[in-house]
Formats: sequence, C-alpha cells, structure tokens
Amino acid sequence: MQFDATGTASQETVRMDAPVESGGKGEGIRPMETLLSAVAGCSGMDVISILNKMRQEVTGLSIVVSGERAAQYPRAFERITVEYLFRGRDLSEAAVARAIALSVEKYCGVLASLRAEITTSYRLETD
Repeated sequence: MQFDATGTASQETVRMDAPVESGGKGEGIRPMETLLSAVAGCSGMDVISILNKMRQEVTGLSIVVSGERAAQYPRAFERITVEYLFRGRDLSEAAVARAIALSVEKYCGVLASLRAEITTSYRLETD
C-alpha cells in the first residue's frame, strides 16, 4: 500500500501510504491529503507571485486546506475550503482578494485539473 511518487521535472519524491487499519504502514501522506496539499501549494505560489507584481509586501503566508468527502465511494471531495493567513506590511485587502480570485479562477492548474475530463490507459508487462 506504500508508493513513492517522483516528480518528472524536480525528481523530488513524496511517500504515500495507507493507514494501518487499511493495510498500510502509516508511513506516508495519504493520497487525498496530497491533493489538498497540491491545492495549497499551487494557489499559494500564484497568490504570492501576483501580490509581488502588485508591490504588496508579504512577509508570510500560511494556507490551511480542508475537504469534506462524500460518504459513498469513491469518496471524492464534495467541498474544499482554502483559508489563507497573510502576514505583511500595509497589505491591501482588495489586492489580496484579487490575487486569490485570480489564482482560483484563472491560474491554479491543480484547481483547474479537479474540473478536468479524466482519461486512462494501461500496459501489461510480463515478469
């Protein structure tokens, strides 16, 4: 139940695992947690980039992402909540709101992918 995901560009690795009660060792982040983390990372990078272009002096950003999952399988997220906590000097509320809206509506590829059409393929290899 344990998988290592390696980025094609970065070559960085993230370990994913199931909890012990589901047959895993509990030694990695859960796949659905990874999805929420990707939302935070993608949107956070967008927002900081946009605010820098707006000459906003952001000294820190924390993002808490939570999701409510359906009770029935595949237990997809029905709602995702993203809470941004900014630190900075003389931050404009309008600039912050605009940066978040641009990330969510236009720039964050992770959020856009959640609305994407999914296709699959497979290969069989003989041992």
